[in-house]
Amino acid sequence: MILVNTDFISGKELETIGIVKGTTIQAKHLGNDILSGIKMMFGGELKAYSDMLHNARALATKRMVQEAEKLGADAVVNIRYASGNVAMGAAEVMVYGTAVKFRQ
Repeated sequence: MILVNTDFISGKELETIGIVKGTTIQAKHLGNDILSGIKMMFGGELKAYSDMLHNARALATKRMVQEAEKLGADAVVNIRYASGNVAMGAAEVMVYGTAVKFRQ
């Protein structure tokens, strides 16, 4: 499966199948949340949250790819990510794009 954030793939003629998406909501352990709150007072990277968002993006992407595969897609183009807070210490990550087949 080819994944790109452009609306084309060089050398390929594409046939649009439709929009596909993947989403997840992830939260950190309360202990990590408290430690991150202390870290915010002094500055620097909040590693627990960076890791959480990295894992959430990977899971959302995997779910989008699974949806595209069910539709028989060869690739997903024009991929975009969005995220937002749903509760203190919890974030939603969504990825979406256009599933396409290669024309022969």
